Formats: sequence, C-alpha cells, structure tokens
Amino acid sequence: MSDSDGLFPAAELEHVDPVEGGVEAGAGMNKRFRAFEPAAVMLVPPSLDEWLPQNHLSRFIADIVETQLDLRKFDASYAKTKGQPPYDPRLMVRVLLYGYCVGVRSSRELERVCVDVVAFRWLAAQQAPDFRSIARFRKRHLSALGNVFLQALELCRAAGMVSLGQVALDGTKVRANASRRKAMSYARLTEKQKVLADEVSALLADADATDEAEDARFGKDKRGDELPPELARRESRLIKLAEARAALEADAAARARKDAEKKAREKGDDDETVAKQGEDAATNAVVAPKAQRNFTDPDARIMKTADGSFHYAYNAQAIVDQDHQVIVATTLTNIGVDVEQVRPPRCRMAATQ
Repeated sequence: MSDSDGLFPAAELEHVDPVEGGVEAGAGMNKRFRAFEPAAVMLVPPSLDEWLPQNHLSRFIADIVETQLDLRKFDASYAKTKGQPPYDPRLMVRVLLYGYCVGVRSSRELERVCVDVVAFRWLAAQQAPDFRSIARFRKRHLSALGNVFLQALELCRAAGMVSLGQVALDGTKVRANASRRKAMSYARLTEKQKVLADEVSALLADADATDEAEDARFGKDKRGDELPPELARRESRLIKLAEARAALEADAAARARKDAEKKAREKGDDDETVAKQGEDAATNAVVAPKAQRNFTDPDARIMKTADGSFHYAYNAQAIVDQDHQVIVATTLTNIGVDVEQVRPPRCRMAATQ
C-alpha cells in the first residue's frame, strides 16, 4: 500500500519490523519491560478522588447536586422512620444525572458502571446501588427528577458550557456576542431536554471513531469531554454557578419590580406606594415560563436585522456631517425600534457643539 492511498501519513508512525517465520530461541531475554505486578498489594488504600481528573464532568455534576439543586422534595417523600435506610437521594441524583449526560439510562447499565467506571464509582462513593433500587428511585421521584434535571440543564447553560456566537455588524443593528439559538426559555428547556441528551449520546458515540477523526475533531491532546477552563477547578465552578443563579433571580426580580412600579404609577399611587409595590413584586418574583436571558451578553436583545432574521443585537444610531462625512454623534441601545431613537443622538450632538 502506498502513501498516496491517504489512510494515514506513514512518516508519522514508528517503524516496526513484523515477526515472520517464528522467533529465535532466547530472543528478547535481555529486553527490560515496565513493571507489571497485578497481584501486588497496595500499602495505602487507593483514593478514587486521585484517579479522577480535576476537570472531569462528574465533578461538575457533583458540585451542582451538592450546592445548587433543591432536593427537599426527595427528602420529604420519606415519611417512615422504620425499615432499612434507603440510598441517599444525593447519591442517586448524582448517578442518574451523570448517566443522562453520558447516555447511560438503563438501570442495569447504571448498576454495572457504578462498579466498572471510576467516575460513577466516585459519584456513588463506592456504594454501587443495584438496578432495582435505581429503577424504584427513578419511578418514585419521576416528577422531582424532571425538575432537578431542568435546573441542572439551565445551570450548565448559564455557566457557559456551550460555545456561543460572534461579534458582527449588520446595518444599524450591532450583533452581540451571543446567539439566539443558544438562549432557551424555561418552557422550551423541558421539551428540549431529551433532544440535548440525545446530542450528548451522539457525541460520546464518536469515541469509536478512528484516531485521525478524533484528532481532527478534538485536537491531539484533547479527549473531547473536558470542561471549559473556567470550570476546571471546583472553586471557580462554584463561583460560576452562584453567579449564574444570582443573575437569573436578579433578572426576574428586576422585571417584576419594573412592571409593578409602572402599574402603580398608572393608578396614580404616591412614590412610597410605588416603591412598596415594586419591592413586594421583586421579593415574590418567579421566572416566567417563556422568559429568556442570554448569559454571554445579558444586555443584548433579540432584534430583526436587515436580512429579515432575528439575532441578539444592539441598535446603533449615528449622525453624520454630510459635507465632510464625519460622524458627529453616536448612541447605542438595546431597544430595537428606531422611533424613539431620534432624540438621544441629537442631544449628544448638541452637547458637542
């Protein structure tokens, strides 16, 4: 086979002479190999935590379950105090959530990987629940599991575990560093959850591809399942998750406050009443099913551009001196309609004269 066949560059492979016609007596006797002692006893008990890379996805899942998800519904369902203690809900949620992320959904398969796979053993703290316990837990807490999976998915998106758009300019609409397709409403997250899980499974199935295909896709030094650099360490993960949750809550509270204050003013309420109405609304605010937020650039808004498509963008206005073709005033806003954008640049131009 010639190099021109294009299967792989022969120059990059180590030259190995094939063994033909048997092996001579005594051949290889003086060759030193790496030590291999399967029966050797470890002097110190092994730690699974040392076997798992710090930037592994399972650590991110564990952080979400331990610090961000509300598991009170799971705990509240166990009213009886007698009988054999069940598995800790945190353990089961960690295993199930990570299993969905990597395409392992069968209860029997989850039982197997909790013994065979380091990441699952680490998440289960080596307790290895049997498939019947996993199946019963999933059936018993089906509604609550859907809720926490939705929370986890939203936090992963909020934490930036997706690649997002690019900066561009389209007429007077300045495209933001955010993609409309990467933002998702709370309602759509539910229906998209299975689709996203299938996409994850498809990506992981590519592990059976050739080395050449994997190198082209992930890079020679990448496995393809690494977390983003800012999420590689536990400390930065927790900060990122806390920031994402706070941003979601603050956004909902701000909208509720603004709407309540507007309604109070329209009714003719005094300033004190307006402020109180706004504060009460902000305190009791919840995220609306179709409310959206883009975490790459939260100030950007979806706008219709010149080609008729919709993107996260800013509306730029400019006043140009016709005689000299010099821009004398500019403004930038996240309001897409131009009707109310005449006065701001004119005021700015007047201030420069």
